[in-house]
Amino acid sequence: MGRNGLRRSSETWTWKKDRRSAMAKLVDGWTKEGMRRRTIADAYTSVEVKDISLTDYINVNHAVYVPHTAGRYAKKQFAKGRMPIVERLVNALMMNGRNNGKKIMAVRIVQHAFEIINLVTEQNPIQVLVDAIVNTGPREDSTRIGSQGTVRRQAVDVSPLRRVNQAISLLTTGTRESAFHNSKSVSECLADELVNAAKGSSNSYAIKKKDELERVAKSNR
Repeated sequence: MGRNGLRRSSETWTWKKDRRSAMAKLVDGWTKEGMRRRTIADAYTSVEVKDISLTDYINVNHAVYVPHTAGRYAKKQFAKGRMPIVERLVNALMMNGRNNGKKIMAVRIVQHAFEIINLVTEQNPIQVLVDAIVNTGPREDSTRIGSQGTVRRQAVDVSPLRRVNQAISLLTTGTRESAFHNSKSVSECLADELVNAAKGSSNSYAIKKKDELERVAKSNR
């Protein structure tokens, strides 16, 4: 019986069963062909975080496409710093209303992007993601000081956790904007954004926004 005393239809139960089985395939390896694809990331056991200040907030212990933690880190403040970095990227792609809650779609976007990165650069895609986050996290920002009529901007240092947060936000925002009205798929745009950001190229949206934030902060010291 349902919550309102109505009998649930067989279609509802079938839909929920299919949804659970689909998510189980994502977590466990997506069939034999999916297992072959996962070896791209599984073959690399050591991912290096080159910025020592970010080592505690970029979790690369789960070197797989989909470390699906089912909201385990959402219940406690600052626990997201321990969340697998790939899942944080997946969650950040679920933005702008029409994409809310579509985690399987976001997972597939990241999966295809990682395969493209591996084919183009012949590098570990998770290492490319980590390098992109390190390069695009702003070290200095500006905040509002004062109240009402006497408001001014003051340059401040950015904490390591916020650097990671902003880097992921800028990378996904750049991907979303470049994919809009573009013949390229979202996966291709995400791969381009991550590769350019990892290189520190000015073609990356995230790199340009980071430089802009630091330039504004420098003028407000």
